[in-house]
Amino acid sequence: MTDRTRRPLVLDEAAAMLARTPATLDALLRGLPESWTAAHEGGDTWSPFDVLGHLIHADQTDWIPRARIILTHGDTRPFEAFDRLAQFAAPAGPTLPDRLDAFATRRAESLRELRALNLTAADLDRPGRHPVFGAVTLRQLLATWVAHDLDHLMQVTRVLARQYADEVGPWRVYLRVISGQPG
Repeated sequence: MTDRTRRPLVLDEAAAMLARTPATLDALLRGLPESWTAAHEGGDTWSPFDVLGHLIHADQTDWIPRARIILTHGDTRPFEAFDRLAQFAAPAGPTLPDRLDAFATRRAESLRELRALNLTAADLDRPGRHPVFGAVTLRQLLATWVAHDLDHLMQVTRVLARQYADEVGPWRVYLRVISGQPG
């Protein structure tokens, strides 16, 4: 049997995955009351609203700008540091629908920019320099972009599911999204 849990990066497949994130979040969140979209898991954890701000910021300042650094400078110039918490410094005021719309627009632009790079297999193996991890490749950066989206989709669904953590009663033991147990 072949291990189908791991795949090499295929650029068209990665772009197809990335294109789905805004619509997925829109379907999950648009129209929900703020009590759901502002909920978090306690402490410094993020709400779905916060995650949207983070994803918008990442598309503006992380993925494509870093790809361009790799293509232009290789590993001679490290990436700019990424502010994982920039969504909290954004001006107050955008609503959840505003963020959903802004994310859809920004992601569409990011994917247009990605296609315009006309990346080759050789480009994907080009080295870059992460300020913390050191040597990375463009392939790793783009694969991380997809996994990052999926990680935050998992986070949003977990936050939403945990709103009923007490209400599910004994079924909690079967609900990994609530219990945190591995599959």
